Amino acid sequence: MVYSRISPLLSHHLAQCLLCGDRASESGICPGCVGDLPYLGRACESCALPLASCARQCPNCLRQPPRFQRVQAAWQYAYPVSQLIQRFKYQGDLSAGHSLAQLAAGAIKPCGEPPDLLAPIPLHWCRYWIRGYNQAQLVAAELGRQWRLPVRPRLLRKISATRTQSQLRRQQRMRNLLQSFALRGSVQEMHIGLVDDVLTTGATLEAAAQKLLEAGARKVSAFVLARTP
Repeated sequence: MVYSRISPLLSHHLAQCLLCGDRASESGICPGCVGDLPYLGRACESCALPLASCARQCPNCLRQPPRFQRVQAAWQYAYPVSQLIQRFKYQGDLSAGHSLAQLAAGAIKPCGEPPDLLAPIPLHWCRYWIRGYNQAQLVAAELGRQWRLPVRPRLLRKISATRTQSQLRRQQRMRNLLQSFALRGSVQEMHIGLVDDVLTTGATLEAAAQKLLEAGARKVSAFVLARTP
């Protein structure tokens, strides 16, 4: 099992900051670098899109509200957070992922009613086998630990492989993802908190949220490390 293989890495805190090499805090990043991270600030309450005005929602969410009720993101997807996520997601740098998840748990808290449980966005088994871990699952585990919420890593299952989504437009993503999720277990009348690493168009979260709502979930919210502009 992945957790047993990588848990020593996740529990190990580097003496040097992952970003500047100075003395690190418990998170693995020094206080100076933590203060310089691109925190999200003012953003749409529904999709976490950064906003220049004091509006509560972006025009897209006002026109077509997403299926999830709210997204909370710790940072904008900008340097050095983007670099750390790339290292975590594609280069096997679990220390970078653990540092980000630990800091994100303090930077964002569930607003209002907390979720009944956290559920990571799953990977298809082929991609999981190649990568060796699901980055969203590791983030969810740390958020659940700090927020004292149960985590169900296998609540959602990816039943069909989809192309890499980063270069696709929103409508293409939705078509690609709509039938790709299956549900394991009951979510009747539950508030589910979805967890992922990066939110771009929101199509992945929307497809997962739709599956949960169709199965009887009362509400779906989402928590991510970073939001793209």
